[in-house]
Amino acid sequence: MIPFSVLDLSPVARGSNPGESLRNSRDLAQHAEALGFHRYWLAEHHNMTGIASAATSVVIGFIAEGTKTIRVGSGGIMLPNHAPLVIAEQFGTLASLYPGRIDLGLGRAPGTDQGTARALRRSMGPSDDRFPDDVQELQLFLGPQQPGQTVRAVPGMDTHVPLWLLGSSLFSAQLAAHLGLPFAFASHFAPDMMMKALEVYRHMFRPSAVLDKPYAMLGINVVAAETDAEARRLFTSQQQAFWNLRRGAPGQLPPPVHSMDGVWTPMEKAQVDHALSCAVVGSPDTVRDGLAEFIERTGADELIITAQIFDHAARKESYSIVAAQHAKLAERSAA
Repeated sequence: MIPFSVLDLSPVARGSNPGESLRNSRDLAQHAEALGFHRYWLAEHHNMTGIASAATSVVIGFIAEGTKTIRVGSGGIMLPNHAPLVIAEQFGTLASLYPGRIDLGLGRAPGTDQGTARALRRSMGPSDDRFPDDVQELQLFLGPQQPGQTVRAVPGMDTHVPLWLLGSSLFSAQLAAHLGLPFAFASHFAPDMMMKALEVYRHMFRPSAVLDKPYAMLGINVVAAETDAEARRLFTSQQQAFWNLRRGAPGQLPPPVHSMDGVWTPMEKAQVDHALSCAVVGSPDTVRDGLAEFIERTGADELIITAQIFDHAARKESYSIVAAQHAKLAERSAA
């Protein structure tokens, strides 16, 4: 059975604050570790009052310090926001403190609006031209010192922090294939190009020193509860938050509602349903069957599961249900 992992945006629930959210993230990471999840990733977003993981490398250190075995990393660092040397030093430091446990997933979007991107001192030109060079420069800083190399990442050099490329289009799929790197696709919010990106990545893949065959991880929304009705109710928090973001009014994660009728129009519902179509929402049996179908359809090597649930206890319970169904799928696979 393929590994399951966790993608956490460290959601700030309405009426809460970032400190509480970050402590909840560490508690969830400890819970996920005990349940057997493979890795725990956090995402870089800026100027969003509902997401507390903006200083992603700092949060990774906080999570890694509170856990013992689970891999901890970024899903992802938005590399065009940063100098590769700075990221190499940050993740080299993390790898020095928590050896063998740190992942570095890289994206090329700003993770924010254009005004905030400018405040990050990011050029607003296309990132496609610079991104491949930045990735390879980062690889250089995390590897052994080369002859004539005068600029080194200390810490960073010789840590060989595993790099992943993240994407929601074909660009990063092609680059990951060209560099022989593992690839993670953001199907949890951008499903349209998922199957084509997988096809491109697998077909174009060139073996490298770090990977001899393609390895693709897919994002998926999973909200699990004891009944389908309760899971659908919990999922309304994410539906509301996603629509608020799409209409340019992001905020703290709203509490769930019993019905979305009157909250959105039929057109808005169709747009959100499409964007969040890679989602499994329901009771344990519904979750098990939905995950099995998704794995069969995509051939994913790993799933990274996100759950934007308002109540922290309910979010932990959702991951507990997922872990139990993962075990049942493993038994089915072995039979």
